[in-house]
Amino acid sequence: MIKEFKKFALQGNMMDLAVGVIIGGAFKGIVDSLVNDIFMPLISIITGGINFDKWKWVIGSGKNAATVTWGTFLSNVLNFIIMAFVIFLMIKAMNKLRKKDEEVTTKVCPHCKSEIDIEATKCPHCTSDVQ
Repeated sequence: MIKEFKKFALQGNMMDLAVGVIIGGAFKGIVDSLVNDIFMPLISIITGGINFDKWKWVIGSGKNAATVTWGTFLSNVLNFIIMAFVIFLMIKAMNKLRKKDEEVTTKVCPHCKSEIDIEATKCPHCTSDVQ
């Protein structure tokens, strides 16, 4: 069982996931700072000094009062949108780099639709001439 776990834990995908989680945690701190320390103060200036962290609804009174801090929720939604957009841009850039690195070594036979070597002049599957 220990050998099985060791094999599972040391697989490439597992290590990639661990690195992704660690980098994601650090990246979250950067995005939180970007939203809370840069965007929210700018939005506050534009809106005339509104502090989103103070936006809340108090439901009930006394000991049974509940506070819904929807301004904090709004900040977290902004965090999510920014993080999703940055991740989208990163993946888009990585995919662009990946396409450049992948060298085309095969082509498809126009007659039988089999995958053949890029330099082939005759399909080995249907023996048709290919360009």
